[in-house]
Amino acid sequence: MEHQLWKEILAVLSHFGKYTRRGSETYSDVDIVKTWFWAVLHDRPVSWACARKNWPIHDRVWRKPSPSRMSRRLRTDRVHRLLQRIEQELLVPQGRGLVWMMDGKPLVISGCSKDRQAGYGRAAGGKSKGYKIHSLIGAQGEIAAWRVAPMNKDERVMAGRLLRTADIQGYVLADSNFDSNKLHALCTARGNLQLVSPRRYGPQRGHGHRQQTAARLRCKALLENPDARFGHALYAQRESIERYYGSLTNWGGGLTHLPPWIRTHRRVHRWVQAKLILNALRQRLRTTTYVN
Repeated sequence: MEHQLWKEILAVLSHFGKYTRRGSETYSDVDIVKTWFWAVLHDRPVSWACARKNWPIHDRVWRKPSPSRMSRRLRTDRVHRLLQRIEQELLVPQGRGLVWMMDGKPLVISGCSKDRQAGYGRAAGGKSKGYKIHSLIGAQGEIAAWRVAPMNKDERVMAGRLLRTADIQGYVLADSNFDSNKLHALCTARGNLQLVSPRRYGPQRGHGHRQQTAARLRCKALLENPDARFGHALYAQRESIERYYGSLTNWGGGLTHLPPWIRTHRRVHRWVQAKLILNALRQRLRTTTYVN
């Protein structure tokens, strides 16, 4: 699988990038991105990918960029745009799905880390330090929008940013933590978008004295009416995002954790972006085996 996945990466780079150097540059943007993906695929730091001995024999011919050069070039606008083009092609949905799921996944780091941009927030089993990836995912695993934020950033704030930028319509399924009048109003303002989220404090509680948006009342009627089979069947599809996160982490080279050399928001975002691209390419390679 690793060999096939690497061939897919090279094919994508040859399609979107040109092996041309500008001015006095020794390495093209494709060379930089190629070295970056080689490091991410093997969960190794960039310095490891800059050593010829860590490449296959047939790939040791060309001289590898130094770690310092990689650090400078990965921050340039041209390399950033190349990665964005690859992401748009592989992650952004091509069709018009009607069911979308929204949730976050913690990316925990050590509590002793000196990363000042990381935050403390809720994770599995209690509070942890790190970042969190917030995603808006379709039923087939396509990603309409995603963001990386410190762990202490409110999920509802990040959900609002996702909903403003994603070109989607239909139903957005989320857990009770996203039950918010502001998010319901945002979906109404977007048009043709309905947030489906159970009430935060359960159906037995009232709404209080605040005025409720029409979209939130529709969501309540969808999930709490006497014959809510459609609403319950619809909301059951929210588990797809849990399966997606499981598939994202459950393979060699997946997004299992943030290694010690990936710190600060800029590096974390670039690492997560590369992992999402690799996972999308892996999904392309998956085949069905039939047993007689």
